[in-house]
Amino acid sequence: MTRQHIPVALDRCIELLTPAIDLSLKNHPSTYVIDATLGLGGHTRALLAKYPTLIVIGIDRDLDAIAIARESVAPFADRLLISHTTYDQIDSVLHEHGLARVAGILFDLGVSSMQLDDGERGFAYSHDAPLDMRMDQSGGLTAYEILQTYDHPALVRILRIYGEEKFAPRIADFILDARAAGNLNTTKDLADLVKSAIPAAARRTGGNPAKRTFQALRIEVNQELAILERAIPAALSALEVHGRLVVMAYQSLEDKIVKSAFTAITASKTPRGLPVDLPDSAAKYAFVMRGSESASESEILVNPRAQSMRLRAVERLAA
Repeated sequence: MTRQHIPVALDRCIELLTPAIDLSLKNHPSTYVIDATLGLGGHTRALLAKYPTLIVIGIDRDLDAIAIARESVAPFADRLLISHTTYDQIDSVLHEHGLARVAGILFDLGVSSMQLDDGERGFAYSHDAPLDMRMDQSGGLTAYEILQTYDHPALVRILRIYGEEKFAPRIADFILDARAAGNLNTTKDLADLVKSAIPAAARRTGGNPAKRTFQALRIEVNQELAILERAIPAALSALEVHGRLVVMAYQSLEDKIVKSAFTAITASKTPRGLPVDLPDSAAKYAFVMRGSESASESEILVNPRAQSMRLRAVERLAA
């Protein structure tokens, strides 16, 4: 199943990165792109196939995904450099490879299809599995440990902020009761608990009632938003002039971080009303397209995961 993975917005991402790569290759015999969320290697494979002298640095925290990506990108293995880390470590990764800047960076945020499809990973409420949810299973707190140790205010906080769950206090009450009774051990236990905690009238719309709680726990386990907030500035700094950063987000909290960062760095510091930018006040980055793009209806039919995707891109204008 994992090897049939369809990369989201594959053609569009390649199209957005192409001008930056083409320009860089005019000045260098080879150039570098960072796939900050290597996953199963779909976007990287397409880039390496298109550009015979391109080198991709793939970053991922999931060792299972890295193993599959190595297999997928095997025909181009000599031009793929892999770092097992989180994508806020771009500076360290560049230093590791003796680089200062790259032509392009791609982020495909959130949980991957492989992680959702592997029932034993604990990401999906449709599978009964251990409460793990770690993208990097080599370390860190599991969802089970969080559910067993966080106090009521901490549980309410992550459910409200990361899950946007309006019944957070009630769900937290149920979690404390269930763990005291020893009845909170698997994803099914948690999904059933959330269903019981949310009033019947509120469960009639919005899909599975456990969706928001599972999202909140996954974000807390993997510190996704904190890492993203550090990663976007690091990625922007790592771009060479006319390099491009392309980001795909799948939920509003991620997209809000990306949108806010992009809006800030594309704004001129010249006071409004002046006809030209003051020295050193012009924005050093520009939007590649205004706002965000979503997947086409035809892509969503083939790849339902693309339905919630929002794509944004910026280009560096000056050092």
